[in-house]
Amino acid sequence: MKREIIQTNDGSTSIYLPDWNESYHSKHGAIQEANHVFIKNGLSLFEGKPVSILEIGFGTGLNALITYYESLKNQQTIHYVGVEAYPVSIEEVMQMNYPTEINSSLNDAFQLLHTSNWETEIQFNSNFTFKKRKQFFQEIKDSNTFDLIYFDAFGYDKQPELWSVVIFKSMFDALKKNGILVTYACRSILKRNMIEAGFKVEKLPGAPGKREMLRAIKAEV
Repeated sequence: MKREIIQTNDGSTSIYLPDWNESYHSKHGAIQEANHVFIKNGLSLFEGKPVSILEIGFGTGLNALITYYESLKNQQTIHYVGVEAYPVSIEEVMQMNYPTEINSSLNDAFQLLHTSNWETEIQFNSNFTFKKRKQFFQEIKDSNTFDLIYFDAFGYDKQPELWSVVIFKSMFDALKKNGILVTYACRSILKRNMIEAGFKVEKLPGAPGKREMLRAIKAEV
């Protein structure tokens, strides 16, 4: 499938798939979307606490990088696991400008996110551990492991099977009690599938260019 490097409206880059008319991040701004969805409406809820994060769709590594940057700024202990079935090539990674746009001191960390071995946990510093898993989302079998899930799969129109009740049930199982899942997407069918999987779901204002997003809570009785 053809892939193109594009610049989004906030100056940060992304990868665009013209055959699908789909990009890895919002064309309105890759970094600002990641910060709004995953940091503001996800990670910030765990301020001052250790947090274990599962990312569904590691992709370009942007979400992992901004999370690492937050851990540096706030001295927060974070254990991060990124799942990806189809890794981005190192040639594409080299064309992503995230360290330049966020903080130039992040360049080495960004490279390490992509050059580290799969299935191997690495320690970035005393606060941040990271592991990549090359895995189809349907194969995820974690149980009561994570506090927070960044759900960043391709859109429902392109891969509806990734937004099914079965997938969200595995996400529910992977979370600890009162764990949270956040995603950029907001459609009625997604909300229904999350609720059927056991989640309590709320709509929130979306990132610039998008009206709404979803946040789901494993609020077990």
